[in-house]
Amino acid sequence: MNFYVADLHLGHKNIMRLSNRPFSSVEEMDQTIIDNINSIVKPTDDLYILGDFSFKSGKNPIEYLKQINGKKHLIIGNHDGIILSNNEARKQFVEITNYKRIDDNGRMVILCHYPIAEWDGYFRGSYHLFGHVHNNFDNPWYKYMSSLDNCYNVGVDVTDFKPVTLDQLINKSV
Repeated sequence: MNFYVADLHLGHKNIMRLSNRPFSSVEEMDQTIIDNINSIVKPTDDLYILGDFSFKSGKNPIEYLKQINGKKHLIIGNHDGIILSNNEARKQFVEITNYKRIDDNGRMVILCHYPIAEWDGYFRGSYHLFGHVHNNFDNPWYKYMSSLDNCYNVGVDVTDFKPVTLDQLINKSV
């Protein structure tokens, strides 16, 4: 099964303030996100992380990665330099790419950390999953992307700090 998540920002204390996350400490945030992932994702599932996995001020990313279930795929975000520069961390991923086109139960899905206004298969019913914009609901770009069909933000700030499936997104059950 495929699961999608973005903008975990593990180890990033300031993200709690910037995205109004309801945690009293970075340790509580990190453990909640990891526990939420592991309560849903099995070791045999594919977990697509659409960028911004961890932050340079936190633990070595390998410490987080070894705790998380699933076959991990990283779609690179703007805060993933610490992973890209760490060979051991890179080895925890099935693949690392900037952009990915996959099949999810016969549906074309385009994965990118950044929102794309018009993506591959846009006029043929494909889906676009992204992160980066967190829960910045007042941003005009956020509003525009939310108005598009088949386009979903999978950042933890809008998915109750849990990974989601494409079916959950389509059925608006997150």
